Amino acid sequence: MTSPFASRVGGVLSADIAVPEHDRELRFYSQVLGTGESPLWRDDLMNNHGTPVIDLGAQSPEYAELPVQWMPHIQVADVAASATRAVELGGRELMHHKDDAGNSQWAVLQGLDGEAFGLIPVVPAEALPHGDAAEPPLGHIAWLDLSVADAAASRDFYSAVVGWTPEAATMTDAGEQYADYNMLAGDGQTVAGVCHARGANTGLPAVWMLYLPVGDLAESLARVTAEGGKVIKQDGNVAVIEDPIGVHLALAAG
Repeated sequence: MTSPFASRVGGVLSADIAVPEHDRELRFYSQVLGTGESPLWRDDLMNNHGTPVIDLGAQSPEYAELPVQWMPHIQVADVAASATRAVELGGRELMHHKDDAGNSQWAVLQGLDGEAFGLIPVVPAEALPHGDAAEPPLGHIAWLDLSVADAAASRDFYSAVVGWTPEAATMTDAGEQYADYNMLAGDGQTVAGVCHARGANTGLPAVWMLYLPVGDLAESLARVTAEGGKVIKQDGNVAVIEDPIGVHLALAAG
């Protein structure tokens, strides 16, 4: 596997969330992510290479309008143009930061089903951390998917807003075939999935589900319940969990 930190349109580098009960949430995530003989995440939630991939901030009046869910940061060619397009297509702009010259630096939006996500400019390759995701393992965003009633509508929304190219994946539920979608970044690499909330995805909330690798999945899931969270479902080496305040994400064996 090549480095997950790539300069590309549609690439997902990081994610953040602003939470109440910050101290409790920080303990939960540091416990749950810090498993294995060589943990992939540190107590401060940087990864084991010291890279700030996920940011757990305290909820404040400045962030009062932000949904309490993990928000992926997606690289786009033009933040202002993508934000405008999102609103035109039925999304909502929550925050939009510009520099003194009026140039867009980043934006936070909601998609068609209320799922939150961030837009950032394509990060120059020289500004990115380097390292192989497999040798040795490191903490990073391994996958991202969204489960909604109308996956085709969200497919078209994100294709237009982010610049992803969709690729249909045939699924079967109760003997009926339908299509979910792999979403390809500008370099042709699959970085996310847009899925119907049916079959294996029945009951999942309409949020961007962050998949984070951990050193020992079984121990991480034991700590989820010990720290006041819930294991929602597990399928082999992947499990969807809910943290103590109701935020969802997925853990994967690293």
